[in-house]
Parts: sequence; C-alpha cells; structure tokens
Amino acid sequence: MAQRITRLARKTSLLLLCDMQEKFRPTIKYFPQIIETSSKLLQACKVLDVPYIVTEQYPKGLGRTVKELDIGDEKPFEKTLFSMCTPDVDSYMKQKNKDFDTAIICGIEAHACVLQTAIDLLSKNKRVYIVADAVSSRSLTDRMYAFDHMRQAGAFITTFESIVLQLTQDAGHPKFKQIQPLIKTSAADTGLLALKNIPTPSS
Repeated sequence: MAQRITRLARKTSLLLLCDMQEKFRPTIKYFPQIIETSSKLLQACKVLDVPYIVTEQYPKGLGRTVKELDIGDEKPFEKTLFSMCTPDVDSYMKQKNKDFDTAIICGIEAHACVLQTAIDLLSKNKRVYIVADAVSSRSLTDRMYAFDHMRQAGAFITTFESIVLQLTQDAGHPKFKQIQPLIKTSAADTGLLALKNIPTPSS
C-alpha cells in the first residue's frame, strides 16, 4: 500500500496505548522496557498536547493498565475485540481530535491487538506509526513477523526517539527543553537486534 509522504504532525496525531495490563507482566518479552519506553512517549505527548487513548483487553481477567503508565484521568476503554477500533473508540478518536489522520501505536501484543488495530486504521486511510521499542509479544517470532506484516500493509515502523523528534521538529520548539530529558538517556534495550537473528523461511 503506497503511503502519501508527509510529516508527522502534532495537530493531526493521536497516541494509542494498547492493552498494557498487569497480567501480561510475566509473559511479554521485555515487558519492563516496553512499559518504560511507552511511559516516556506518553509523557512527551502530554507535554506536546498530543491526545492519547487507552484500551484494556478483558480487564476482568487480564487486570488493569499498569501503574507505571500515568494515564491521569483518561478512562481506559474496556474491550474483547482484539483491535482497539471498537465503535466507542472510533467515536472517541473523532472527539479527541477532529483532524485525526495519524495514529502512533504502542502496547501489546504486536501480532494480535496492535496488528489488528493497525490494519483497521490503515483500511480507513489513516497513517499508522508503530513504535517498535514500545511494542512486544510473548514470542519474539510473533513480534518480528507482526512488524513485517504491518510494514507490508503500509504502517511505518519506527522508534520512540524518532517519533518524539518528528513531533517537535525543531530544537527551537518552545517545549523542547521539557522533552530533552526524555531522550537524553539511551532507549531501553527491547530486543530489536535479537529479531535480526531469528531465522526466516528463506534463510
């Protein structure tokens, strides 16, 4: 799917925080690092006035959003659909940002809820950015092929720091000094280089 070339813009973007819940903690690869990076991205979006939406997959069984994510007064949308794009969330996206055309997605699991959210949004002609160092699965193989699937479908696979720098665009931005501490330290290792060593069918 060909993507139109345009800059990532604060005024048309939404951050989607997908199902980062307590019961996933023991099973998701690089869970602490994924949460750390997602938390920094959330902080940056708050500073830059980029709206955000939070979902929880079957919270009765999988628990609530982890406390490390400061979601403030934003009430998570409960769902059983794997995609975040429930009718309620679709309606809320328009309410949060009437100019919405770009989704920045982080969360879990890459091959399930994140992938299906990305596909749904791409099918609605939205631009989709997957924050690779803030997205994971229980299996690194599932994670790797999910990134491949989403890239082939038309999503941009990128990193936390790249997203933040694209949203600010200029070191002279009036809020850049508030953002700078979030990107000063190296990003947490979330095993992305390890994915390069997973054999593919053609190897």
